[in-house]
Amino acid sequence: MRRLPIYFLVDISESMVGEPIEQVQEGIATIIKELKKDPYSLETVWISIIGFAGEAEVITPLQDIISFYPPKIPIGSGTSLSKGLYKTMDCIDRDIVKTTYERKGDWKPIVFLFTDGVPTDDATAAIERWNTNYHGKSNTIAISIGDNTNHKLLGSLSDNVLLFNNSNENSYKEFFKWVTDSIKTTSQSVSETNKEGINLSKIDPIILEKVDPETQQRFPDNNFVVLNAKCSETKKLYLMKFKKALTNSGIEGMSTRYYRLDGAYKIDESSYFRLSSSQKNNLRISIEELQGSTSCPHCSNPIALATCSCGGIHCLKGEGHSTCPWCGTSDYYGFSSEGFDINRTLG
Repeated sequence: MRRLPIYFLVDISESMVGEPIEQVQEGIATIIKELKKDPYSLETVWISIIGFAGEAEVITPLQDIISFYPPKIPIGSGTSLSKGLYKTMDCIDRDIVKTTYERKGDWKPIVFLFTDGVPTDDATAAIERWNTNYHGKSNTIAISIGDNTNHKLLGSLSDNVLLFNNSNENSYKEFFKWVTDSIKTTSQSVSETNKEGINLSKIDPIILEKVDPETQQRFPDNNFVVLNAKCSETKKLYLMKFKKALTNSGIEGMSTRYYRLDGAYKIDESSYFRLSSSQKNNLRISIEELQGSTSCPHCSNPIALATCSCGGIHCLKGEGHSTCPWCGTSDYYGFSSEGFDINRTLG
């Protein structure tokens, strides 16, 4: 039986922490559940999940949907699109059965690329290799989760670049229904007509829209700010995520940018370090641009954002002496009436 391989190449960078990665994880589980009800998909569809942050790894190797169990998707630091592409190319080389004189090989694989940010590396060489050796051998759909990505870069990878307006929980459901329906119709088409190609379902412009591939953004992605922090009590890591917002500047036609707290999230440290980029950065953000406060997600200390002279961000019980969990320095902590810069991650 000829297989229809589906690769989900998922951005698992820090800016995906919280609702986006949870919705992607739930969405993939829903896709599998629905495909198991479809006779054409049961016969042909095989699925793999590849994650990329600063590093890339195969989260779930290519397997049939009957034995597929939705995995826990990790988070890493950085957005190395090049490593995600190289990993996908390696998987295609290894997984796909080629057509020979003796037998028909697999159908063209379908690659769904999900990303919400701007690459933190130079993906030129990876994209050139992809376009030279893999573009014609696969069907790629590049999906921008929100309007924070480099559409021009995605357009160099795929003729199908779509913007997903992730405005609420229902939009995620509709989006993953569209992905499911597209896989189903393609599976039925190859089974009945033996013709290569992908049949994308009708696009709801409220949820999905084609984007101008000439739109370009550059690193760092200023739509999000992510801070890497450590709990003072447990020494465990957590991420604080802030999302860009605008306020009236008082000058007609002009707005002031700031970042509103999205939340503080526990992370799996082993996968975080494994998937994080070794790239060093000196990215800073003024504390005055960040709004909102929360407690530590590990120990519930009321202050989740305090910083030591070493640059490490951590939680506090309140004003007074405390020990930095990053460098071990014990000192007095108080509230500052002046602005200062703190470290931000690659996102």
